[in-house]
Amino acid sequence: MKRFIFLVPVILLLCVSAQAQETPAWDVSGGYSFLRANLNGSGGSFDLNGGYVSTTENLNNWFGGRLEINAYNGSVSGTNVSAQTFTYGPVFSYRKFDRVTPFANVQLGAVHAGVGYLGISEGAFKFAMSAGGGVDLNLNRRFAIRAQGAYLMTRFLDLRQDNLQFSSGLVVHFGRK
Repeated sequence: MKRFIFLVPVILLLCVSAQAQETPAWDVSGGYSFLRANLNGSGGSFDLNGGYVSTTENLNNWFGGRLEINAYNGSVSGTNVSAQTFTYGPVFSYRKFDRVTPFANVQLGAVHAGVGYLGISEGAFKFAMSAGGGVDLNLNRRFAIRAQGAYLMTRFLDLRQDNLQFSSGLVVHFGRK
């Protein structure tokens, strides 16, 4: 109970000091991306590095739509492999603080993997679903630094893969709502 009593003033202080930020019409982001690919069924996993680019249209101060493309490359057991994801879906932002904008998103789309990815014999497009979130650390009205993580579900060889994506990069804000 004493902890709860201590938290009440802290929560009130945060609410009073929180300043609603302006909402950009568009966000464009790009940077580094990491994929931890999980081979369900065979017990193995491997890591790929790459980059991402995303565009978000903010329809109001809390809801928008995001298109995101990730491209990965690496070597697995001596074989060069690559994968790309193309996803789109809603993003929900919490714009109550001046410097920090947490967000959550769910995206549907496709994954394309090259020969050798998960042992496939030829490149293929398959269904992909991503769910995650992150935070934009606003440097000023125009720029922010983004850190995000997501669960990425894919299906190859009639098996589901439960993968993890982590990304960080620069965000540029355009226009105002």
